[in-house]
Amino acid sequence: MSFCSFSGGEFYKDHFETGMYVCAECGHELFSSRSKYEHSSPWPAFTETIHENSLSKHEERRGAYKVKCGKCGNGLGHEFVNDGPKRGLSRF
Repeated sequence: MSFCSFSGGEFYKDHFETGMYVCAECGHELFSSRSKYEHSSPWPAFTETIHENSLSKHEERRGAYKVKCGKCGNGLGHEFVNDGPKRGLSRF
């Protein structure tokens, strides 16, 4: 994760209340709290999106994808994929 910065204070990493995560710019539905999981990254992580078009992704580096809102293009973070099990989105 050398090209992701973290300044501390990420509120949604440990937030597990029932609900919907939406784009902060346009309100497009992104994730359900049911798909959120705990992990070692400082950012929240999810296993699946609400809609097929909730996100758009493009590979920036091998195994590192830039993730954007599928409706307005707002930057949401990165997805890191390795040869192991799929880990989901590591930041939104």
